[in-house]
Amino acid sequence: MTQLTEARTAGSFGTLVGLVASGRVLILSGAGLSTESGIPDYRGPTGLARRAQPMTYQAFTGSEAARRRYWARSHLGWRHIARAVPNDGHRAVAELSRHGLLTGIITQNVDGLHQAAGPVMGGAGVTELHGSLHRVTCLSCGQRTARAELDRRLEAANSGWVMVVHTRLAAVGASPRPDGDAVLDDEATESFQVVDCAACHGVLKPDVVFFGENVPRPRAEACYAMVERSRALVVLGSSLTVMSGFRYVRHAAGLGRPVVIVNQGATRGDAYAAATLDAPLGRTLTDLVAALRRPR
Repeated sequence: MTQLTEARTAGSFGTLVGLVASGRVLILSGAGLSTESGIPDYRGPTGLARRAQPMTYQAFTGSEAARRRYWARSHLGWRHIARAVPNDGHRAVAELSRHGLLTGIITQNVDGLHQAAGPVMGGAGVTELHGSLHRVTCLSCGQRTARAELDRRLEAANSGWVMVVHTRLAAVGASPRPDGDAVLDDEATESFQVVDCAACHGVLKPDVVFFGENVPRPRAEACYAMVERSRALVVLGSSLTVMSGFRYVRHAAGLGRPVVIVNQGATRGDAYAAATLDAPLGRTLTDLVAALRRPR
């Protein structure tokens, strides 16, 4: 790192500390915040080598074969998501909330790790912009159920399936993805048995916003309102490639709210930011909490 880069990094970190210390900060988090918990992102350093495109809403709803592929892969990937625990970055955000510095947390992640890091205080609740993998919804009757219950039903319907495909997983390099998916070949997925809604026998879908699907309008509008109630926006671990998150950066900048982006790599929102930090999230946020504890 050159002296100029070090100076710029120090200046950006100082801007971050100053904004957060003043309070009323809104957090917008992305997949990069969860990579240190072992969940790879889509476009950052851990996402570059992965294969396969994410499932789209159109493919899922339009094809029984696509749903079988999704649930087979997700049945494996879910185990990894369910075992994941909050990392230093999640814990630091929870600490900021406990000190009353946040107006809210909007997360693009579907892993539930913000909530697992500890309770949030006051109005600083967690809004799951893209839903949660911990829930399942029926496309016919709308009933929501716990993913753990679906996992038990899938296990019963596919007794021994994991053991059968186990040796194949190493060969094809099956790996978890941010949406709870895992890479499997067609032979492994074609033998998987999907289960229907226990209430109406309708099609079950994870309670997440797939690519090609819109964030529910009330949720999207509530996030705009949070931007308006806040005096600053801090983006953590998102490339902002997807409009569902990027629009809040543009909205904040349009209102004159300062934006700080902490991410490994450039983002779509850098031109709107008062400061950017290209740095690991866990260490940076831990340092932020430590800096706020020091007398000012």
